[in-house]
Amino acid sequence: MINFKRSWGVFLRYFYLFAKLDQIADLLYWPAIDIALWGLTTVWIQQNQPGVSNIALIVLTGLIFWQIVWRGNYEISVNLLQEFWNRNLVNMFSTPLKIIEWIVGVIMLSLCKVCFAMVFGVLFVYLLYALNVFTLGWAFLPFLALLMMSGWVIGFFAASIVIYWGQRFQMLAWMSAYMFAPFSAVFYPVSALPLWAQKISWYLPTTYVFEGMRSILRGNPFPWSNAWISLGLNLVYLALSICVFYWAFEKSRSKGLARFE
Repeated sequence: MINFKRSWGVFLRYFYLFAKLDQIADLLYWPAIDIALWGLTTVWIQQNQPGVSNIALIVLTGLIFWQIVWRGNYEISVNLLQEFWNRNLVNMFSTPLKIIEWIVGVIMLSLCKVCFAMVFGVLFVYLLYALNVFTLGWAFLPFLALLMMSGWVIGFFAASIVIYWGQRFQMLAWMSAYMFAPFSAVFYPVSALPLWAQKISWYLPTTYVFEGMRSILRGNPFPWSNAWISLGLNLVYLALSICVFYWAFEKSRSKGLARFE
């Protein structure tokens, strides 16, 4: 039985950390830099290659969408690392807090911060380039949900490695999402990849979202098949990643969480 008050307590613990200036700057600074650099590059390409339509909107929408995946992963894995850095892991899990309640709490925080970062990114793109990411229409919402789930999948797999082997693998909190970026076809079609990489791409739920996003921006109807395949893969991978995290946590707890402090 989940006690949502304890999950809410986990949410508030990390949310109060987020409310500091350095955390807000981290949430907004890197997306702003990416949007500025990629936006200026793609606007220049479009101006010099007028036959390529909507390239700036496609790239910047892909960039905002990728931030959703990365942020979903980051919030799961880095908030676990916060407990390592603060030497609070034993204290937190010596309370009645269950691991599922911690999971619910960090997922709630992830939802909050992803929505905040997404709104900022959409407004920033519109103010700098007068491009409306909401050209996707209502398709924005299911794509947002699917990408957020993909981020959680990556985050739980990374957190599993960290909770089992400790801080020597903490770089996975930042690196793991980018390992999948080349195969997710964020800025280019899957057909641009080598054949061996294309085979990997079609096993990733993110690929179907980015391919669907580009299809809509080129004037095609909503790709229902892409959405359903992405949802199916996400559900399977998310269930598997949480099970692996449970297993890694219990194994680590049996060895003694204090060894990480």
